[in-house]
Amino acid sequence: MKAVAVVLLAWGGLTGVACAQEPLGPSYPIREPDMLEEVQGRLKALEKSGRMRELQQEGIARSRQSIESPKAVTGLTRTDKPRTFYMDPSWRVPRDIATPDGQIIARAGDVVNPLDYVPLSNHLFFFDQRDPNQVRKAAAILKRYEGKVKPILVAGEPLKLTRQWKRQVYFDQGGYLVKRFGIQQIPALVSQDAARKRLRIDEMKAD
Repeated sequence: MKAVAVVLLAWGGLTGVACAQEPLGPSYPIREPDMLEEVQGRLKALEKSGRMRELQQEGIARSRQSIESPKAVTGLTRTDKPRTFYMDPSWRVPRDIATPDGQIIARAGDVVNPLDYVPLSNHLFFFDQRDPNQVRKAAAILKRYEGKVKPILVAGEPLKLTRQWKRQVYFDQGGYLVKRFGIQQIPALVSQDAARKRLRIDEMKAD
């Protein structure tokens, strides 16, 4: 095998020398276009035509749209059969965690329950603003728990509802939270189980 490799290397070297000694035609210096000059040229052309301003306005409009009306979370259904289940938020530490001065506060393999350190002081209520019944249910939940609820949309316009309710309304971008909690139906309420260090999830009907 080593012999084959040596032969191949030798052959490559020999052919390289042969090509270098026997050019097939005239050679020219290789010059790549200056990328910065090209970009600047295109930007100037866009500015001159007025297209630059149009692109800027389009970008602002897209950004405003993504903030005002984020993309709805997919994979959820309106609650048909209410259910209650529980979730243990404990997680296994993947590697040692240390303070800036080097003190180890958690070692790799340790199982940590965040509720041991920070209780869930507010309920989390997930709902779809496009459904009036779910909006009314959210308002009723807020009243029941005297405002100790974080309303979280999975679809709709969080800023519009924030202005309407005069309180912060959140949005579950990309459905990260509903996936983390295992929520499949909405509306759904997440609370801390008072008896144990775990979370209770209630998928409820909005009617």
